[in-house]
Amino acid sequence: MASYSSCPASNDHDETTPLLTVSNTEAQQLVKRATPLPKAQIAALCLVRLTDPIAFTQIFPYINEFIAFLHVTDDPSQIGYFSGLVESTFAITQLFFIYYWARLSDRLGRRPVIMTGTLGVALSTMYFGVSSSILDLLICRCIAGVFAGTASVVHTVLGEITDSTNQAAAFPLYGLVWPIGSIIGPLIGGSFSSPASQFKTFKETIFERHPYFLPCFVAGLLSIAGFTMAYFCLEETLATKQRPGEEKNYMSSTPEHNTHEPAPVTPSARELLSFPIIRALSLSGFALEANGTSFAVLYVLFCYSPIQNGGLAFPPSTIGYSLAFAGVIAGSAQVFLMPFLLRRFEAAKIYNMSITAWPVTFLILPTLNMIARYGLDESTGQLGSRSHSALWIGIVIVLALSRVGGIAYSASMILIRNNVPKPSYLGSANGLVQAFMCFSRCISAVFASSVFAFSDKYNIFGGYFWALLYASIALVGCSLARDITRNSKNMLSVS
Repeated sequence: MASYSSCPASNDHDETTPLLTVSNTEAQQLVKRATPLPKAQIAALCLVRLTDPIAFTQIFPYINEFIAFLHVTDDPSQIGYFSGLVESTFAITQLFFIYYWARLSDRLGRRPVIMTGTLGVALSTMYFGVSSSILDLLICRCIAGVFAGTASVVHTVLGEITDSTNQAAAFPLYGLVWPIGSIIGPLIGGSFSSPASQFKTFKETIFERHPYFLPCFVAGLLSIAGFTMAYFCLEETLATKQRPGEEKNYMSSTPEHNTHEPAPVTPSARELLSFPIIRALSLSGFALEANGTSFAVLYVLFCYSPIQNGGLAFPPSTIGYSLAFAGVIAGSAQVFLMPFLLRRFEAAKIYNMSITAWPVTFLILPTLNMIARYGLDESTGQLGSRSHSALWIGIVIVLALSRVGGIAYSASMILIRNNVPKPSYLGSANGLVQAFMCFSRCISAVFASSVFAFSDKYNIFGGYFWALLYASIALVGCSLARDITRNSKNMLSVS
């Protein structure tokens, strides 16, 4: 049986190719030219993937106003509770369905599952805009979360249409989609809500009766665009569901998994976790998501809190600018740094190098507060020029380290692809690891904000207990990542 983690050389040589020694074969693979990327399929995958963060984030700018508009509560202080409930419903339902969509794709095929999910997200997002009660809002977000659970199947297809020679180009490009969608979503929500109050054209229309329908409609149209592109450009990559004569050089298309065999039995979560590499990727993925999500929460709280309470006392505009800068760093890391690393190091080593950035990131944050305390002129309430410069140098370092830590997300997808025990397990393995990450995302934000408040209230370790705790959690993640190195198969991308 052909090894799933090796370069797909079996399709590059016919039976007339002379037999080579092992060393000569390895030498040929090292100089092997990159397989051309299926550009149309990757574009379709990126557009489909873009619908998830847009649908998730486009409600953030207006959800509080929407709840007030629906008169859900007469107490303004309770609006935040209901908005948080609506916002979290999406992620919670996605958590419960992401693994089952992945298993379903191993039986029915990738294409129908992806298209069903994309269309479901489109329709539920549009209906959200015409909701007339809090129950409607919750139902719509639940439905959207259910269908957004197909995201792991998109990861699977990307792994199946690439190989070790071109993944250094494909995965970093795909990794850009989520941060871009997280920027586009709030822009859509903020720009298109309540159009009748801004433009006379929308007076006495559905957009006046339902002032938050337009952003939902625009987000839904983008999902429909993703559905349409997937329909025309996305090919089936599950070998057992390809039509005769349509077999391509996909990783699932091994001789042992031809299109004339019945669909393989999908593995259970317990069976997948019995493989050390899948277990290590799942547990480390949980820790990785805890680091990333918690940092996003803690950084904003840290910047917003007064200096005497252990923060930096930044206004919202400054926090926003720093986060925008962090997005630029993230994009640059994906486009320039990630391909460079993949061509020179194995994915497991990149994952380990990336994950080690998190303990340092959390430990540097308290030193920024110390700089602010030392340089604060109490008479003016302003920082001295030297302290101000030192503070921003530290912020740049922290944000850069956090984005280096984020490289592990792309490395994780590559590791799953290269190390899955059987080709037919790829969809389920992706779904399982994503489920661990999604569960971590659901609990990390609440836990991080609670720990920060607890540290500040009781002044534990000078109010820096949260940083010490998360540095310790990050160190545990580093330990789990070493299990990946011990159990992964070597796979070096070449060009």
